[in-house]
Amino acid sequence: MTYTPKSDFLITLVERGFLADCTDLQGLDEALLKGVVPAYIGYDATAKSLHVGHLLNIMLLRWLQKTGHKPITLMGGGTTKVGDPSFRSDERPLLDAAAIDSNINGMQAVFAKYLRYDDSADGAIMLNNAEWLDGLNYLEFLRDVGRHFSVNRMLSFESVKSRLDREQSLSFLEFNYMILQAYDFVEINRRHGCLLQMGGSDQWGNIVNGIDLARRMADAQIFGLTTPLLTTSDGRKMGKSQGGAIWLNADMLSPYEFWQFWRNTTDADVGRFLKLYTELPVAECERLGALEGSEINAGKIILANEVTSLCHGAEAAAAAESTAREVFEKGGAGDDLPTLTLSRDELQEGISIVRMFVLASLAKSGKDVKRLISENAARANDALVTDAAQIVHANDLQEPMKLSVGKKKHALVVLK
Repeated sequence: MTYTPKSDFLITLVERGFLADCTDLQGLDEALLKGVVPAYIGYDATAKSLHVGHLLNIMLLRWLQKTGHKPITLMGGGTTKVGDPSFRSDERPLLDAAAIDSNINGMQAVFAKYLRYDDSADGAIMLNNAEWLDGLNYLEFLRDVGRHFSVNRMLSFESVKSRLDREQSLSFLEFNYMILQAYDFVEINRRHGCLLQMGGSDQWGNIVNGIDLARRMADAQIFGLTTPLLTTSDGRKMGKSQGGAIWLNADMLSPYEFWQFWRNTTDADVGRFLKLYTELPVAECERLGALEGSEINAGKIILANEVTSLCHGAEAAAAAESTAREVFEKGGAGDDLPTLTLSRDELQEGISIVRMFVLASLAKSGKDVKRLISENAARANDALVTDAAQIVHANDLQEPMKLSVGKKKHALVVLK
């Protein structure tokens, strides 16, 4: 018989679609009912911003706190120096300490928007595993921690096995990653009484490793829980777009572009994404997701507004919606569009229209722009661009120029 959770946190996870696997659902539920449960998710500092692919687990931490428990955000200042090999075809580029610290600084601002960091029982805390990993003595670590790991078992993990099956090399450095990540759980349990590690389902092997190590080293009763790996209804990995990653930091992706990403959600995903990425009641998420035809657009706008309000604030969401209405319904330019600023020096001899589309991040290359022009998909001030050799001069930018790709991607070009 399937166990039915009784704690608010697990009930929320089941109702909203967050739960993929749990090492001991009933045991975790009982712990959640007894008192405050500290739980962590780890984030390696591989970029200056988190992206939409991380948002599911950030919402997981938010619901943990909203139901009375303690979120721990673990920054991988130590593990990033090694690199997670999980489901990658090659080794991650190695970052130096300065780059890692810079990335952590960029990532921290996002968490403060979703979690309350303070000294209360359920106040979130932020840790950096460099605190205990940087000072490890290699021989002591091998003796005290490494002896608990079976190489045979490590080779059986899907993240490692898939790499070896494709005859792609796995460095000894990467092979150590799962040992270091498992050791994180031991340290966070010892230092902060953490009982639960959470993550995406691709982290299941690493999470189970940590639980097993903590039980061996500290006889700790701890738990692991994973969320499903999300793909959109048309099979694309969640958070990827033609323009690249959907970043959560406003300096890497404008709030308007972030809003537009959610506004462009496929009809079939609206209800599911409302449950996962907003705090609207489940019944309302299901009602909006069941709308059909043009009515589903109302659900998409609500989704975009709710998610953008959480990430960038209600004012940014309102401004993005206003800009979208200006652009799509009235044919205007919209003050909040992503903006490319060019100087008179840059325009001294003119700039090709193709180059402008690339600089405005509306296409990846000149070849892409020429293809868009040939397909009648590129516009300047709502007029079709028909000549890939067109040159734009300073006089052409006395007023802002709106560049468009199709009906959904726009940018402004202004002269400074």
